Amino acid sequence: MNMRPRTRSAALAVPAPAGGLILQQISLRLGGRQVLDGVSLTAAERRIGIVGRNGSGKTTLARVMAGLIAPDDGRAEVCGIDVARDRRGALGAVGILFQNPDHQIIFPTVEEEIAFGLTQMGRSRAEAAAATRAMLDRFGKGHWAGAATHSLSQGQKQLVCLMAILVMEPGLIVLDEPFSGLDIATRMQLMRCLDAVEATVALITHDPEPLTGFDRVIWLEGGKVIGDGPPDQVLDRFGRQMRIWGGQDDLSDLPG
Repeated sequence: MNMRPRTRSAALAVPAPAGGLILQQISLRLGGRQVLDGVSLTAAERRIGIVGRNGSGKTTLARVMAGLIAPDDGRAEVCGIDVARDRRGALGAVGILFQNPDHQIIFPTVEEEIAFGLTQMGRSRAEAAAATRAMLDRFGKGHWAGAATHSLSQGQKQLVCLMAILVMEPGLIVLDEPFSGLDIATRMQLMRCLDAVEATVALITHDPEPLTGFDRVIWLEGGKVIGDGPPDQVLDRFGRQMRIWGGQDDLSDLPG
């Protein structure tokens, strides 16, 4: 896949790693609440986990990373693209897979869903159709081309969404709790698909178990990064803190 860094603004002082992610002092308020508070990091690892409790700001950070939400302050850059300001560039730099594929799929057939992003990037219909066929064949799903998306199972829909992202060859794929509604076997199958992906993958989750083999884990709490490092170190601290909070009777500490 193409992970070459793209042209970036000279105003950004931090060099962008190829296929990498730069967040500079990202802050955002939603509904009068500070959801993200000065989040900064530079990441070029192949597999990155972002862990935190419900309400910690994980999903909002995922949307900022994908350019779907512009921060109040700060800058999010992927592969040299300011994803909030350059939406067409962002399509080729970063893709996001949501928790519920029904919130992501917009077209009635599988081939239309997969081809859409390519046409948004400026590809011709013929080019998009050829790339769509190649992507379906890559996963052994050529027979899905004309299938109705509404007729697919949840796992099959997630695979379609994943193919729709992969066909655009992004440098970064953001996964926002994408397997929480799936059974164990389906999760394992989709994770194997992701293991073969050349792009950088950022998996956002409240469950530390899928992150044990990752290169780096970032712990988000209250909209701030409070842990960042190797999975064994960060996940051990995270697990101990969750057990402390889980053992308390004071419900005032429950995330909002």
